Amino acid sequence: MENLKLQNDYLKGLEQNICYKKILNMADTIDVLKGNWKIPIIICLSFGQKRFGEISKELKSITDKTLSKELKFLEENLLIVRDIIDEYPLQIKYRITDHGLSLTKILMVLKEWGESHRETIVMHQSKKDIGELTPS
Repeated sequence: MENLKLQNDYLKGLEQNICYKKILNMADTIDVLKGNWKIPIIICLSFGQKRFGEISKELKSITDKTLSKELKFLEENLLIVRDIIDEYPLQIKYRITDHGLSLTKILMVLKEWGESHRETIVMHQSKKDIGELTPS
């Protein structure tokens, strides 16, 4: 009987460990993408190499300080590369890496889910506005 309890405890520990590892991997992904600007910057650079000012113009309301911080973070995570073009005047351009492009599938799924979610919320709100929803 005690052997069975030890076995059950071991299996529970194993399940929690497997769950923890899966959550850890997901947490890494979320950490890399969280915030207001990382995904827009990745999308912006997926259309080609750009200078700091070009990225800033495309993202409109991002501050230079925030853009600089986010570019550094994305570079540290190997999602983008900062190329220094040794010409006069010196130019710095940012481009997405193959590793960064590997996020394309994730971003497409997020986009599709966002569209579906928005439709669901709008439909729910319109039903609520016309009184079709019944309290549960």
